[in-house]
Amino acid sequence: MYLVVRGIKTYAATGGKDFDPALPTVMFVHGSGLDHRSWALQTRWFAYNGYSVLAPDLPGHSLSAGEALESIEEMGVWLAEFIAAAGAERVHAIGHSQGFLDLLELAGRAPKLLKSITGVGTAGAIPVNPALIDAARDNPGAAAEMLLMWGFGNDAQYGISAVPGMQPIAIGRQIMARNPLYQDLVACSNYDNGGALAKAIDLPAQLVLARNDRLTPVKAGMAFAGELNAKVSVIERYGHMLPIEAPRQTLQHLRDLIGALEAGSPEN
Repeated sequence: MYLVVRGIKTYAATGGKDFDPALPTVMFVHGSGLDHRSWALQTRWFAYNGYSVLAPDLPGHSLSAGEALESIEEMGVWLAEFIAAAGAERVHAIGHSQGFLDLLELAGRAPKLLKSITGVGTAGAIPVNPALIDAARDNPGAAAEMLLMWGFGNDAQYGISAVPGMQPIAIGRQIMARNPLYQDLVACSNYDNGGALAKAIDLPAQLVLARNDRLTPVKAGMAFAGELNAKVSVIERYGHMLPIEAPRQTLQHLRDLIGALEAGSPEN
């Protein structure tokens, strides 16, 4: 569906069902250079199992108009405005990589909009190799290729896919080729507020990490989970792009937390 946020036409996937704000809402936020397609399996499951789904393309990404936002802090503010534009009251928020940094800012600024936060393949800070930033500025296609080679685990490098007939790296290449990867990477590199926010956030939280993540190493995610007082789960064998290369395993961890919270208290 399309919404208007800050006067700009904004796309949000809803998992194949009409968005209904009366249902518990789950919001998915993509990582650097990506879009709503990162969450294809997870959004569909929630939409067909009693939830409403929002998976926006951030400004300037894929089906959303406008210019890319320049900082993680601004993305957090934008997400609060996006939730309001959708008509949702409170959401379970899930972010992959940079998307989780955006959620930390959202949680710090507007915690009443959130029921829980989940980070996938992430940590409280995501340093970016300067060579990758330079490549994204000068040759976005080459930078996307570098990021995908580092971001996927060994199985994906050999063409093994959780979705028959679809090659994960090819999907990532298609998405990143036209998105503002440079601006996203600069925003990640400049962000250092995660640790301070973790001390103040009082929400149910979890991190779903990848054992073979070469972009946000698992030890960094585990250390941040301790700061955030978050449950932590580690998926073996896979790399940074968990929502795409290990979609079923990722979904199971999301279902476990959100399902337990919704079953335990409708007022959470």
